[in-house]
Amino acid sequence: MKIGQVAQEAGVSIDTVRFYERRGVLPAPARRPSGYRIFTPAAVERIRLARALQSLGLTLDEVIDALHAHDQGDATCESERWRLEAVIDRLDTRITDLQHARRNAAQALQRCQAGNCQFTSAAINDAD
Repeated sequence: MKIGQVAQEAGVSIDTVRFYERRGVLPAPARRPSGYRIFTPAAVERIRLARALQSLGLTLDEVIDALHAHDQGDATCESERWRLEAVIDRLDTRITDLQHARRNAAQALQRCQAGNCQFTSAAINDAD
């Protein structure tokens, strides 16, 4: 398969396929004498798996580590559960941070509606 066909079947851009190859998500494909990459159908499935793992919240580095564990035959639900636990912990922290930021923004909006806007130079000078 050529890179364009892999990209189309995997639902990503050609640049994404190249990026995944550079980062180690995909093994280096064989090349024709002309230099064109020759991918196997397994590349499409690997890209789909990588995208699915990223959609769960894994970082690209975590995806690469998980794929390498899979390649070595070491990946089981038991051995990989910690990855999902780490994602959940990271998401919980992010949700807490976002809730805090939302509360602060809502309070600033209330102050603004009451005539005490934080976007004026007077409010900035009062903060000093």
